[in-house]
This record gives sequence, structure tokens and C-alpha cells, in this order.
Amino acid sequence: MPLLDHFHPPLHGPRRWEGFHHAWATVIAQHLNRGPLPPNYFAEPEISLGPEMEIDVATLELTRPDRGNTGTATAVWSPPRPQIAAKVDFARLDSYEIRVYQDLGGAELRAAIELVSPANKDRAGSRRTFAAKCAGYLKHGIAVVIVDIVTARTANLHKELFDTLGVKSRRAAWRSPTGLYAAAYRAVTIRKSPRVEAWPEPLALGEALPVMPLWLSLDLCVPVLLEESYLATCESLRISA
Repeated sequence: MPLLDHFHPPLHGPRRWEGFHHAWATVIAQHLNRGPLPPNYFAEPEISLGPEMEIDVATLELTRPDRGNTGTATAVWSPPRPQIAAKVDFARLDSYEIRVYQDLGGAELRAAIELVSPANKDRAGSRRTFAAKCAGYLKHGIAVVIVDIVTARTANLHKELFDTLGVKSRRAAWRSPTGLYAAAYRAVTIRKSPRVEAWPEPLALGEALPVMPLWLSLDLCVPVLLEESYLATCESLRISA
């Protein structure tokens, strides 16, 4: 399924981005639960249209796995080496508490998938808020995947994130030639030096979507099949190429 433009005619108008956004987040969570995630993990969509800061797809680990779960073992999947590895100083960031799931009882947030919306890109304050949220996840050891297919507004949220992290490396200042991209991030410590690793991939209208790495722990990574979930979402909403 080629990537479609959801923000210009002929798709935009009869179709609303919010409906597709909700449906895609749900399908991504379903795909993760049906396949890549180990038995003691689960994913669920978190949608908010108000000012609350919530993530689109959350992946959590059950700290006390269900003994009745008889799911099969998850196959090991290894992503390529990160294209970007930049040293960061998390101590300089403002305190940013992650308490989205504090009442779930026994579940710990491990990763987040953010499907960018136009509102994330429309103003400088919105872009800073989005970047601060993602930086906060990384500071707390929570991996992040950002998917930006918004053609209605132009902004480099990858750059906003690294600016928030205080990274000055020229290599880290990556920009997609199309303005659309998917990027995976995780925080690691090497020789007592914290750094953020990134796997950015440019996206283009009319092209297939990539497989992105979703890090659940230092040595556990699962694939996010964006193309399969995108196709399933379009089919469920009767959107054709």
C-alpha cells in the first residue's frame, strides 16, 4: 500500500485525519499484541483530543507475568546499527514525570509510539511540548518511535527533540528530504556516558512504509510493521490507493 496524502484532496475532505489516526494507533497495538511482543508485554492505544499529553500506542511490561499465559516465545529480532548516536546530559532537562499508567497495577511503561498530528507541528510551543514529552520518555528509559506523515504543516520534530536534549552534533541534525519520516530512539549508557541512539527513515508519498525497531529493554527489540498496519487500517476504513 503506497503512503497516501491524508491532508490534501482527494482524500482530505471526505475523510478526517482524526478517524484514521485513531484507527491506525489501534491497529498498531493489535499487531504488536498478536505477534512481536513477548507474553509479559502488551500494547494499547492512548488517544486524547484535549490538552492532556498522552501517547498514541503504549507498550507496557507486566511486572508480575500472568502465570496462566501460555503464549509462545517471541523470536529474537535484531535491528541494524543506529544511524545516530549522540551523547546527552539528562541532568540538564527539567523534571518531567511519566505517570500515565500509575494506576494500572503491576504494569510499567516501556515504549511509546507517537503518530504525529498537525497540532504537534503548528506552533513553536506545540513543537517544544511534543519534543519535551519524548525527551522525558527517553530520560526515564522509555523507548520512542515517532511517525510523521503530516503534509499539511512543515516541522522537523526530530531536530526539536535533539535540541531539547542539548545535542549539538551535526550528524544528529538529520532531516528527511521529503519532510516525512519515521524514527526510533532509545537511551543507553556507554562507559558511564548517557547517549541517545536513533534510527531515522525518510518516508515518501507513494512509497511503502519501513519496519521500525521498538526497544523494550537494553537487549530486547521488536519490529513495528508500519506497512502492514497502515494497509490494514486503510482496508478497515475502505480507503483505496
